[in-house]
Amino acid sequence: MLAYILKRLAMMVPMIFGITLITFVVIHLAPGGPVEVETEMSLKASAQARENLKRLYGLDRPLHVQYFDWLKRFVHLDFGTSFVDGKKVVDKIKERIPITLTINILSLLLIMVIAIPIGVLSATRQYSLFDKLTTVFVFVGFSTPTFWLALIMMIIFGVTLGLLPISGIQSIDISGMGFFGRIADWARHLILPVGLSAFGGLAGLSRYSRSSMLEVIRQDYIRTAKAKGLKESDVIVHHALRNALMPIVTILGLAVPGLIGGAVIFETIFAIPGMGQLFYQSTMSRDYPTIMGILVIGAVLTLIGNLIADISYAIVDPRIRVRK
Repeated sequence: MLAYILKRLAMMVPMIFGITLITFVVIHLAPGGPVEVETEMSLKASAQARENLKRLYGLDRPLHVQYFDWLKRFVHLDFGTSFVDGKKVVDKIKERIPITLTINILSLLLIMVIAIPIGVLSATRQYSLFDKLTTVFVFVGFSTPTFWLALIMMIIFGVTLGLLPISGIQSIDISGMGFFGRIADWARHLILPVGLSAFGGLAGLSRYSRSSMLEVIRQDYIRTAKAKGLKESDVIVHHALRNALMPIVTILGLAVPGLIGGAVIFETIFAIPGMGQLFYQSTMSRDYPTIMGILVIGAVLTLIGNLIADISYAIVDPRIRVRK
């Protein structure tokens, strides 16, 4: 297993370089650059001023030269400086990434804790009232735009009822709170973004869990286990569930990039100072170094998520063995 992990980690290196090359070319081919964004509202900006800005940002050189210069810095884990405020991109990401990772991890845990039991219960009680209600929930979850639902929840729980905050991750007066008061304040701020971030994934994963469990409980070895007189709960938990988790692990591995991408929407709506909001602001201002830094971090997290999913196969199903 260790050799397999090391091999996969080694394979990530050329993949990351390929991703950075494609990303670098695409963002530079997009219409409008940082110089145009900064000078479009200034009627006094001359052609010479625009050329000076291009020279300052290093955009006057050929594209391949710019990429190799960026690559040299990237090898040393240096993403350069932001075009917007002159700060180090690494420092800006360090400030934002804990918030985004916290929301994504909590969303993923919430999806797993709720969706898998719902799927298992729906499969073992097929066509029951519970199964029909969860089917309706799945259709609602798939068809409801999450950004629209977020605005509705903000109006209901934030504006009308005043139960939950609708922006930021902490209150203005948090400095005067004790330790537990701060924890409670952070929790109240995270209820809406975490819950809504998990809503779409919750509907999808519960359906995948149901389908996978239905396929497993129809197998011959499940019938044999029941015929031997084992309790149905023991059959489901010890025999069926573990094999049904295989496709679910795959879905969870593929869900990581979706959660990271969804952070752009939720952090913008709820004014959360995370990587999603930073990515949106950087895209609007054509801040190439910051965009590249965030995309590289997202690519690395996605590859790691896929690796964790592959490793989880061996944990979930002992029949899987890696050949040397």
